[in-house]
Amino acid sequence: MLLLYILGIRVYHVIILIFSLFNSKAKLFIRGRKNLFNEIKQQVDAGEKHVWFHFASLGEFEQGRPVLEKLKVLFPAKKIVVTFFSPSGYEIRKNYALADVFYLPIDTAHNARRFLDLINPEMAIFTKYEFWHFYFKELKNRNIPLYVISGIFRPNQVFFKWYGGFYRQILKAVSYFFVQNEESKRLLNSIGLFNAMVSGDTRFDRVYENAKSPKKLTKVEAFIGNSPTLICGSTWPEDENLLSALPEKYPDWKFIIAPHEIHESHIESIEKQFPIGSVRFSVLNSNNQTPNAEYQTLIVDNIGMLSSLYQYGKLAYIGGGFGAGIHNTLEAAAFGLPVIFGPKYDKFQEAKDLIILSVAKSISAGDELLTAFESFAANEIARIAAKKYVGDKKGATDKIISTIIQPNQP
Repeated sequence: MLLLYILGIRVYHVIILIFSLFNSKAKLFIRGRKNLFNEIKQQVDAGEKHVWFHFASLGEFEQGRPVLEKLKVLFPAKKIVVTFFSPSGYEIRKNYALADVFYLPIDTAHNARRFLDLINPEMAIFTKYEFWHFYFKELKNRNIPLYVISGIFRPNQVFFKWYGGFYRQILKAVSYFFVQNEESKRLLNSIGLFNAMVSGDTRFDRVYENAKSPKKLTKVEAFIGNSPTLICGSTWPEDENLLSALPEKYPDWKFIIAPHEIHESHIESIEKQFPIGSVRFSVLNSNNQTPNAEYQTLIVDNIGMLSSLYQYGKLAYIGGGFGAGIHNTLEAAAFGLPVIFGPKYDKFQEAKDLIILSVAKSISAGDELLTAFESFAANEIARIAAKKYVGDKKGATDKIISTIIQPNQP
């Protein structure tokens, strides 16, 4: 199985190399790893101990960020190294002030040894998932504590299959699991791993703090005026196709669309689906005058505004539910927004919870979107319940920190 794993890593790398010839993300993936070890050597003092945080992408960074920042507050002298697997995380957070930020070198035995030699970690913290054989093995060989935070496991994962022995061995390198729910803990127990605590999801801490002091967006405020507003976050073409019917049916509402992908062809596609009364944020922002009242739909053509946009909404639509899975519903719920999303939400416990609480609805077609929209449009009870749900679930960060710092007190 190890040989198959090594082969799989190499094949994946070759595929990315091929895709990099015409795909911008793949190009960033390859380019970002060129001369990577020299870059790390120049920026990181191997003579000092570091705390290593690894995130798959931007979503996992925001999820694990409360732990990183709380650790830095408690121990400001600690040096932190952050790695990302995906360009969508690295490119957005490469200038993050609290850490040295790099791409994660591809998982090979040589890379794992060389990387750990360079960053000299006193502990490693992985958020939610990504379980790399050689990195985990090397951490264990060096007796470096390895923590998985906000972990979540499902019965259909390879770890819990009869043929998953190799992957179960990877999990055995983890010093402690901080998981989101009881099911995850039971699954780990079922394969002989009892080093687990149900600490909850650190995303609740992140979105709760964000909702307390969001960034003020004056141009957005001027665009909205006194109109009720639907915030459409991280949308994909399938989502936008359904949403395009709403502005005409609800002329008194404003609509803000913050798509997951902001390349020019996608923005142009959205403009074609919302041809009347739509404007790009970049155009609005470059105009010193007050936005014209005729604008009904604002298309956000940048990255980084979404978490602050929700403060201006009355209702939210979360994209991704017609693809791999929905994006972050908690950012909206933290502001007291009921949420609507597509059918693929089964991997997200918070989405299931919100549906049970009647503050979220899953839809599969346009008529269902209209029904959900109308049911939430003036539902103040749902707004209160959404905000309370987030407030009740916060606290995972403190549980994690209090456990991992005990053997590392100064």
